[in-house]
Amino acid sequence: MNRPAVPVVVAQHAEDAVLLRNTRTHLVRAPHVRLHQLARLDERMAGHLDGLAVAGEVGARIATEALARAGSAEVFVATVGAIERRDPAGLERLFAMVEAMPESRPGLFSAFGWVSATSLQGITRALLASSGALQREVGLAACGMHGVDPQAALDAAFADEHVALRARALQVAARLGDRGRLPACVSALDDPDAGCAGEAAHAAVMLGHRGQAVATLECLALAPGHGQWRALSLLLKVLDPAEARTVLNTLARDATMARPLIRGIGVAGDAGFLTWLLRQMDDPALARIAGEAFSLITGLDLALLDLERDAAAGAAFGPNDDPDDDDTSMDEDAGLPWPDPARLEAWLQREGQHLVGGVRWFMGAPASSGRCLHVLRHGFQRQRSAAAVHLSLLAPGTPLFDTAAPAGRQQRRLAAMGA
Repeated sequence: MNRPAVPVVVAQHAEDAVLLRNTRTHLVRAPHVRLHQLARLDERMAGHLDGLAVAGEVGARIATEALARAGSAEVFVATVGAIERRDPAGLERLFAMVEAMPESRPGLFSAFGWVSATSLQGITRALLASSGALQREVGLAACGMHGVDPQAALDAAFADEHVALRARALQVAARLGDRGRLPACVSALDDPDAGCAGEAAHAAVMLGHRGQAVATLECLALAPGHGQWRALSLLLKVLDPAEARTVLNTLARDATMARPLIRGIGVAGDAGFLTWLLRQMDDPALARIAGEAFSLITGLDLALLDLERDAAAGAAFGPNDDPDDDDTSMDEDAGLPWPDPARLEAWLQREGQHLVGGVRWFMGAPASSGRCLHVLRHGFQRQRSAAAVHLSLLAPGTPLFDTAAPAGRQQRRLAAMGA
């Protein structure tokens, strides 16, 4: 029997979908969340989005009414519905809203990554052919998130007058592992826009170029401010251990660089710094990221192995330095255990003798494709993101594994990769 939708129930679906999408924004970058935990949240969110879809016009109306708050999550929910209803007029209204309120952009883009590729058939092609820059940018991003080559639209975007489109083209080429676009990425190192030049450096390095691209990354990695951590994180994954140590020693000369230095040591996988990391754990402001760096090198799960202690009295959260996070209040230390330096020192003396210098250690073993696949299957989200980048760097041309994609899609891809 067809029963009329109950508005109060549909409204609850909309509210819960918004709340879960906001939660997911944190979880995909969290240091304490594994893929199976993300999958549980995704199943719940999919259920609420399905509840809105089943409600038909009532669901569409309630999702649209929620846009009065114009948050990123509300835009995500409304966009998913408009895509799945194949509602071009509704999508155009959402594009207009996002152009007027750029802070809601992440919700629009992530909706195109959430829905299935089948749902986007015809829609993406229309976006790529649109006269609107935002529409073309979303079309490119959608192709990147679903592993589809936008072909001529991507080639044209490298030379587009709009900075955002040029930057997006570079990101998509890197995500696809498209080495055929490497010359375009290298040429973009001279882009007059500093942001695009930085994106070109990231893309060129991911696709196997070194030289000028690495030099550009190093300049960004050593300069405090927007984009520093992203550049430093990639730079330390690609430099050999001796070169990485030189960069780390440069950071160490500036006391204000303590946090990027500690996080960078973990990324570089330099076991020679493990004893130094133990000393940083006595500082409540640095203890948790020092523990995370220690784990990234050794592979230890501090909570599981009872290598943690109670939180320091009166400890404050650390700052958030993730420029891609649409929730700027997110604390990068949240969810990290408080390491116990005495127990970790005992472990290091007892079981850590194999961790020699001159090797890029990643989660307890030299960085390798096998280790990366293991971490993608079993690691925490921040560890999984690092594994995805390592995997592409180890074999340039390998598409970047998307650790923010719907969990079911990730699990299917891992199965296809034999992980």
